[in-house]
Amino acid sequence: MDSKWERVTEEARRYGYAEKMQDCTLCPRNCHADRLSGQKGYCGQTARIRAARAALHYWEEPCISGRAGSGAVFFCGCPLRCVFCQNSRIAAGEAGREVSVEELSRAFLRLQEKGANNINLVTPTHFVPQIAAALRLSKKEGLKIPVVYNTGSYEKAETLKLMEGLVDLYLPDLKYASKEPAERYSHAPDYFETACEAIAEMVRQVPEAVFEENADGERLMRRGVIVRHLLLPGQSMDSRRVLRYLHETYGNRIYISIMNQYTPVRRLEAYPELNRRVSAGVYGRLVDSAIALGIENGFIQEGGTASESFVPLWDGTGLETGI
Repeated sequence: MDSKWERVTEEARRYGYAEKMQDCTLCPRNCHADRLSGQKGYCGQTARIRAARAALHYWEEPCISGRAGSGAVFFCGCPLRCVFCQNSRIAAGEAGREVSVEELSRAFLRLQEKGANNINLVTPTHFVPQIAAALRLSKKEGLKIPVVYNTGSYEKAETLKLMEGLVDLYLPDLKYASKEPAERYSHAPDYFETACEAIAEMVRQVPEAVFEENADGERLMRRGVIVRHLLLPGQSMDSRRVLRYLHETYGNRIYISIMNQYTPVRRLEAYPELNRRVSAGVYGRLVDSAIALGIENGFIQEGGTASESFVPLWDGTGLETGI
């Protein structure tokens, strides 16, 4: 074993995640990769934490970002890899840099120093044991702002339990209710059942929403669950099924964010139906359906993501060079 993997192994033993990395079953893919020895899992990542950016981010829901911004840490790799992913470069692990547990902890603290409203862990699933260790370190060093777990929801409940007590706010997607689009666009025919179990675990951990008004008069969410749903072209009926399920299951215990920002950032030859935007009329009718269902705690979007200008640079901003 070369020196760099010896250092990775030593860190894994020190923070107690070696066993999970040697035979990885953190996500529902159950790929059993020996990530500790440098093998990449389905997520495309080894045991070394790889992230693309740690910086203030202003494009989440208003109660998350506020005017000061959310302290977003974008992790590389993904257990889903949706064909329409706007962050496909980092999902495929083509950007970013490697950091240690200690360096990630320091990045969290720097974001707090910059005035971030929270620490926003974006696509963290496949690094959960390492992230949990980094959060414990940073909390010992004075991290006090809420922690957000931002995920596509292809998660195992048992993995989410490793974050219990460390996460204040869950921000999951519920992308599909039907098997067909889940299989076609995310290669995950079991997505709905899996995501529903994951969201149920999130709600168990954080059952009530808590808001707090800051010094600037902003009403920010400090605890709770916001489930996001992105309306895709041609999927209005499936979107209605998603909203119905969420409302019938959780009522107004959770918040629902109905998103219209789908943007075809590159041409998908194999998926011609996705090479267009969703019209304002189609989105408006979905919002009307949500109101008719009785959904009260929700967020809607005006306008949309018109270009790649909303996609940050994946240049390792805010992260020190790793081990």
